[in-house]
Amino acid sequence: MITSVLKNLIPCACILLALSARAEPDLSAPEAAAQAQSGKLILIDIRTPPEWKETGVARGARQVNMIHPQGAKGFTDQLMSELKGDKNTPIALICRTGNRTTQVQRYLQSVGFTQVYNVKEGMAGSAAGPGWIRRGLPVETCTQQC
Repeated sequence: MITSVLKNLIPCACILLALSARAEPDLSAPEAAAQAQSGKLILIDIRTPPEWKETGVARGARQVNMIHPQGAKGFTDQLMSELKGDKNTPIALICRTGNRTTQVQRYLQSVGFTQVYNVKEGMAGSAAGPGWIRRGLPVETCTQQC
């Protein structure tokens, strides 16, 4: 009986650990800026058009609204278009404070993206750091959907 109980508990425990696991890896805003500028990764701003208009967008970032009209599939399809269909392309996600990017990072990893980094401090800053804007990193005017 104990063996039977353990066999049932182990898969449940593994699922719970996977869901509660912290998404990784993270990059600071300066690390993400340097890697994007050198072509080592593509920076993806997942915020909404009003947010892009309000603050501008990190220089060189692709704008892919996570609140896509076609939901998660539409978001993923648009991202795949930006990445020319390659889920192995290194990307760094940025939002306002790093909360949404943590969730999107987990989602993308669960659907097969292999190199997804999180700019945990975001554009505005968080406990992870002062943020892209306060660090004085380059920002461009929003060019689409604003």
